[in-house]
Amino acid sequence: MVEVHLKAVRVDLGSNTPVLLLEELLGERTLAIFVGAPEATAIAYAVQGVDVPRPMTHDLICKVLETLGARLVAVVITDLIEATYFAELHLERDGGKFVLSCRPSDAVAVALRAVTPIYVDDELMAAEGLVLASEEEDDDDDDDDPDELVDQFREFLDGIDPDDFVTD
Repeated sequence: MVEVHLKAVRVDLGSNTPVLLLEELLGERTLAIFVGAPEATAIAYAVQGVDVPRPMTHDLICKVLETLGARLVAVVITDLIEATYFAELHLERDGGKFVLSCRPSDAVAVALRAVTPIYVDDELMAAEGLVLASEEEDDDDDDDDPDELVDQFREFLDGIDPDDFVTD
C-alpha cells in the first residue's frame, strides 16, 4: 500500500467537476479522482474544520463508530473498474477487524474527520498515479488556501444546472 495525503480538491475546468488529488507521502505520484459536488464540499469542510449546526453524514459516521466502540484504522483506495474507483474503510472493534466497501469520496471525507491514514493499492497507484510537473505544483500551492477552496466550490455550485445530471 502507498500512503497518500489529500493534496487538494480542485475543479476540473474542462468538465466543471470536482477532483481529489491524493499525493503519495514518499514519492511524486498523485492519484486524481473525480467526485460529486456534495462530496467535494464535505471534504473541503473537513479540511477547513468547518463546524456545522447539525452533523453531516460523514460526521455522523464518525460518531456512530465512536458510539459502537469501533475505530477507523485506515482508508484504502483499492481499485478502478470501468472508470469507477472503489475504496474500503478498515475498522477495528473488540479485537476484530472489519472492512466496509465505500466510495473513495466518502472514505476520504471520513478519514479526514477521524484523522486516519489514507492508502492507495500499489498496483492502482502504479497504473493510475501521475507525476505532476514541478511548475504546476508550484502554481497549485497558492490554491491550497481553505477559503479559496470554498470560494471555488461556491462558484461551481452556482453554475450547476440540475438538468446536467439527468441521463436518458
